[in-house]
Amino acid sequence: MSGSAYDAIIVGSGPNGLTAAARLAMAGYSVCVFENANEFGGGTRTSRDAMDGYALDTCSSVHPFGAASPAFRALGLEDHGLEWLHAPIALAHPLDGGRAAVLDRDHSATTGSLASDGARWRRRFGFIERHWDALVGELFAPVLRIPSAPFALARFGVSALRPATKLSASFDGEAAQALFAGLAAHSALPLDRLQTSGAGLMLGAAVGTVGWPVAAGGSDAIARSLASVITSNGGEIITGHRVRSLGELPSARALLFDTSPRGLADICADALPKRYLRRLLKFRHGAGAFKIDYALREPIAWTAAACRSAGTLHLGGSMLEIAAAEAIVASGSIAERPYVLVGQSSLADASRAPAGRHCAWAYCHVPQGVDLRDSGDVIRETIESQIERFAPGFRDVVIERRILGPSEFEAHNSNLHGGDFGGGAADGMQLLFRPTGVPSLDPYRTPAPHVYICSASTPPGAGVHGMCGWNAAGSALRHSLGG
Repeated sequence: MSGSAYDAIIVGSGPNGLTAAARLAMAGYSVCVFENANEFGGGTRTSRDAMDGYALDTCSSVHPFGAASPAFRALGLEDHGLEWLHAPIALAHPLDGGRAAVLDRDHSATTGSLASDGARWRRRFGFIERHWDALVGELFAPVLRIPSAPFALARFGVSALRPATKLSASFDGEAAQALFAGLAAHSALPLDRLQTSGAGLMLGAAVGTVGWPVAAGGSDAIARSLASVITSNGGEIITGHRVRSLGELPSARALLFDTSPRGLADICADALPKRYLRRLLKFRHGAGAFKIDYALREPIAWTAAACRSAGTLHLGGSMLEIAAAEAIVASGSIAERPYVLVGQSSLADASRAPAGRHCAWAYCHVPQGVDLRDSGDVIRETIESQIERFAPGFRDVVIERRILGPSEFEAHNSNLHGGDFGGGAADGMQLLFRPTGVPSLDPYRTPAPHVYICSASTPPGAGVHGMCGWNAAGSALRHSLGG
């Protein structure tokens, strides 16, 4: 493709698209990113207009895998303004009666909150923490490859493949069982399914290695730092430009799409074989999200003291309650007592709120494809009832709310089909062999010459880590750019 306007064009400016562009720009290739929205960043955008004086992350907010990302480390994002900030306690899981399980970088705080299960918890997670770098290298790469740390991967895999309900039950006490269930429920799957322990194990081990930090100033700091790498190496970012077909794009030696499989199929329909298109269109999306951002006049007065210092909280009570709530969502209904994630970003980053004030967010999973226009008030009430359960009087400190349901998320970012934060359901063959469900040595490379997909619908999937884009850029370097 001699005479191309660019070496590479990237469609979509989420963290994966920006990471792909940054890697190629740093390698000396000319790149241009096209973004449909008027600002780049995808799921790492921060609103400063919704509530005066507050910086509210629209989608992603807490970034353990960002802090662990080999791609972000290789790109030197901290030299481009990215700073990670930590709350006094990483995670708390309140229980009835004013109790709470704690997960923190200080291992003694964790084991002390888990009573007789403390030593067992450390044995379970200590191995993963000791082999953290090796496991991150393995799990952030495509499945079909020769592992560089086969022993660590195999030992991790034995536990990761188990249903989270089974692994939770290996602990004796309610606190440890609930703490693990809350971690595993990030998968947005029924906890009795195979493979649901994997998310819980990696998220739990992240606390003891890299923590669960926020980006100073807002999650858009991640996007800004990636953009800085791109532009400082001669790359371009064009916003407010929707790409509907390949024919609209300038010529390039490689085309990388930070889009959902459906988005790729829409844009590249004339270039992709029908069999591949059918596989893309069969891609399943996971549960949606219903989120509330809060402006607060003072910190939330949680009954359990540890929760007042925690950057993230998992609400839902016992392991059985959380499992029941996620099963209800998977069945297509709205849980009356949902599993709720709460973030208290201003505890780590005071710049998120005006002086003397605080902000928080809360979200729960909702069924994919369900029309929630008539259910918003009901879901808000269920979320706030769970908060009040562990922090009586919470509503009295709320100044203002911003509510975002699945339709708002999809309007914000077309990759978030039905409000799915995870880039697709993370189960079965789709977990292992994204985006088509078919084993592939190079899942980023499509049958169309020089066309690649680099979104969270490819390995390793959800999370703000940029590794989908990093891996896709590596494929483009091998096959189209000769790097």
